Amino acid sequence: MSRLLIPALILAVFASGVSAQDGRYAPPPPPGPAGPDDNTHFGWADVLRVDPVYGVARVETPRQECYDQPVVRRESSGNSTAGTILGAVVGGVLGNTVGHGDGRKAATVVGAVAGGAVGNGIARNGDRTYEGTETRCRDASSVSEQRRIAGYDVEYRYRGEVYVSRLNYDPGERLRVRVSVAPAD
Repeated sequence: MSRLLIPALILAVFASGVSAQDGRYAPPPPPGPAGPDDNTHFGWADVLRVDPVYGVARVETPRQECYDQPVVRRESSGNSTAGTILGAVVGGVLGNTVGHGDGRKAATVVGAVAGGAVGNGIARNGDRTYEGTETRCRDASSVSEQRRIAGYDVEYRYRGEVYVSRLNYDPGERLRVRVSVAPAD
């Protein structure tokens, strides 16, 4: 008898595995969580009307403001310090040769100062100035108020009764509703 029992058990296990894989023979899965108790179920309601509800949002948009500013550029062709020193040396030597006695020191100093001024002036004669414009930019932002959809007032019918709810999405033609039944005391 045990020889017949083992093949029968294997056949029963194999048959139950096949029926579990084939959805036609397996029972349907239970619905999702219904809620805190078993007195809640889900249904479908027909949407009668959907009205968008608008709100105002402040939007800050970053941007750059650019403008042309006049500038003056100076381009030096030589070294004015070198021209001043060279002029002072030449002027000092000339002043020293012109002066006699105690006046020689004074003539040397006056010649050095005058020679330095002349040398500086000669060195700066080669300088050029250019006038032009430079583009300058700065970060700025503009704030605007925009109307945006904040939600939808939805009117729908479930089992002959009309209800209104505010949703954050447009449900379309049908709306899934949760129905909860409790005794009225």
